[in-house]
Amino acid sequence: MTTALVLGGGGVAGIAWEAGVVTGLRRLGVDLGTADRIVGTSAGSVVGTLVATGADLEEAVAHQAKVDTGPPPAVDMNEVMQAFAVMFDPNLDRREARRRVGQMALAAKVDHAAERLAVKEWPERELLITSVDATTGEFVVWDRSSGAPLVLAVASSCAVPMVFPPVEINGRRYVDGGVRSATNADLAAGARALVVLEPLGNLTPRAVLDAEMAKAGAAASYVVHPDTASVAVFGENVLDPGLWGPAFRAGLDQAATLAEPVATVWS
Repeated sequence: MTTALVLGGGGVAGIAWEAGVVTGLRRLGVDLGTADRIVGTSAGSVVGTLVATGADLEEAVAHQAKVDTGPPPAVDMNEVMQAFAVMFDPNLDRREARRRVGQMALAAKVDHAAERLAVKEWPERELLITSVDATTGEFVVWDRSSGAPLVLAVASSCAVPMVFPPVEINGRRYVDGGVRSATNADLAAGARALVVLEPLGNLTPRAVLDAEMAKAGAAASYVVHPDTASVAVFGENVLDPGLWGPAFRAGLDQAATLAEPVATVWS
């Protein structure tokens, strides 16, 4: 493996923005879709699957903008903040923290929602999708050999605790891979060149990603966070279906400033 693309979580805004950045860079001659390994967490699992299967990202986002026109999911922000407090509690063992959040997710009363993908089969490309066992807190990485259907693997990675219910795979229930990390960039270990797209980079602790990048150990790397204009577009609710178009365009616009530094790493 020589190149790796890591795609982090970030709801509807994250999916659309990442798709816009990848599309914009491709138009400028920098094709992140050639990555030897693609790692997707939550929103990134959707974009990673589309990239790995060669789907038209702009078309996929445009389709979602047409069909996903309802209100944002009903969310009890008090419960969400409680889950985040557990996730980032420095006094808790990381697996124990994930287990506690998983238990909270299992007990929550939420409506069912899962990502709908046009593709149903795992690609030949190396695609890694992250999730967490809701009962034990075990970190799980799905790939084509893991025995999980692609659609369920992606749905489990997108099962944000307290927002969407855990997803059952082979008799066990799983929640968002973002419970471990918004990026899980350490799964890119062994890559010479590494590019990370982190839609929630302005909200998540820097120490987590720094430690993951150190473990990955790439000779050349570049991390892309939303710029000021993109953050303004995201607003306060990254799950808002109204963000499909605006966040995609924000990613397209930002790509113009990224082409040179990303190309330097990717080449």
